Amino acid sequence: MEWNLKYSLRSYLRSALWVVPVLAYVTSFIAIRIVGFLDDWLEWSWQWKMEVATVQSVLQGLVAATISFIVFAFSSLLVAIQVASAQLSPRIIATTLLRDNTIRLVVALFVLTLSFGLGTLARSQAHIQYLLLSCAVVLAGTSTVAFIYLIDYAARLLRPVSIVWRLGEQGLSVIEEVYPSKIKGRHIPSKPNPPLGAPDRIVVHHGVSAIILALDLETLRLEAERTNGIIEFSRQIGDFLAVGEPLFLLYGGAAEADDRVLHGAVATGPERTIEQDATFAFRVIVDIAIKALSKAINDPSTAVVALDQLHRLLRVAGRRHLHDDVIMDSSGKPRVIFRTPGWDDFVQLSCREIRLYGAENYQVARRLRAMLDNLVLSLFEARHAALLKELELLDRALERLDLLPDDLALARTSDLQGLGAPIRDPRLKGSAPIALS
Repeated sequence: MEWNLKYSLRSYLRSALWVVPVLAYVTSFIAIRIVGFLDDWLEWSWQWKMEVATVQSVLQGLVAATISFIVFAFSSLLVAIQVASAQLSPRIIATTLLRDNTIRLVVALFVLTLSFGLGTLARSQAHIQYLLLSCAVVLAGTSTVAFIYLIDYAARLLRPVSIVWRLGEQGLSVIEEVYPSKIKGRHIPSKPNPPLGAPDRIVVHHGVSAIILALDLETLRLEAERTNGIIEFSRQIGDFLAVGEPLFLLYGGAAEADDRVLHGAVATGPERTIEQDATFAFRVIVDIAIKALSKAINDPSTAVVALDQLHRLLRVAGRRHLHDDVIMDSSGKPRVIFRTPGWDDFVQLSCREIRLYGAENYQVARRLRAMLDNLVLSLFEARHAALLKELELLDRALERLDLLPDDLALARTSDLQGLGAPIRDPRLKGSAPIALS
């Protein structure tokens, strides 16, 4: 199986809710046979004897209760998904809710309990197998506890702060994977690469139009080494790619590269995923913030929570080498050109839309300023230009609002809580913040 098909399959299985419950259903058949065999071998029984009719009534009640758990769990999950997608962002469904292992495991437990209970009921027509009955009762009790826990867990999970925190955690993991090298000492920006000129061959996209999800860089590097050329990937992860558009630009000996190998190194799909997409977590968090700032919802506190996570992500991204997009071989020769988002891209994505929709709100303006001030103080000098530009744009946006002088002074104060805890650091007053390299 080609790499892109394997990747698409893994990505689908990670976000599919049905996989674990189906595995639990299959497991129940195996478990029934094993436990039934042990029951016959051990001839284990309870201290008190029960009638077959009584056991059947008990098992029927357990099965009915488990069915109710399953129906309620799925109904609640569907309602929660609808509410969360409407209030926050529809992109959180695939990135958080359907990838939550707790929800999948609890639903799998319900399915296992139901199937095991039905199997035990079927084996209790003539005589009672007490070990099977004991396991069915234990599973039913565990399902009851899990059902109560699921209600509490789902209520906590669907809070904006929980969703945004999870997105922040996923975003940190992607940043660490895409940009593995931390900056040590003084940061010196990479020099731009010399132009390669016209490509010797262009490989276009075939099949169906889709979103670029991931790239197998190791395969591309090996193919470039084999042909002694340079392979340039013409897009970025997360881009939409239409049929017939350029996908690879090949230079030198890479013009002889195998098209099947090149196409097999690119995974595409109908929507963006978070695995290799460094800006997707930023995108979803910003979407949550600007939806909270809409006149229909008017929830600036959620936007402040989103800015907390954007602040966290920018601090991590700003302290890493956002590499120069050229992948070398063991001898230091360039082999693959793979463009990734740069520092300006991260900063603009995190600030521009939130400023556009939220500058008129004190909480948002103050929290946005606190984020930018803090980043200027804590990151390397090479990162300051983009941050200072956003501070300038924020000041200009506030001036255009025609606020009263006292209100304007309030909006221009840094506040990590949005409103209520202004920063009184003297370095943040008056002129531009002090740069710490």
